Amino acid sequence: MPGPGSWILIALVALLIFGPKKLPELGKAAGNTLREFKNATKGLADEEEKDNKKQDADQ
Repeated sequence: MPGPGSWILIALVALLIFGPKKLPELGKAAGNTLREFKNATKGLADEEEKDNKKQDADQ
């Protein structure tokens, strides 16, 4: 895991590459993507749990 100095360097490079106007948009898009991924994986876990309960009830 990168330390604080590495994160600062990454942030500065991103600022130089994308500029201050584009960074908030990129952050928002990344957040939305992570939220969708989290919801999708949670849905899969819920379905698997239901399937397991149904199999246990059938036995």
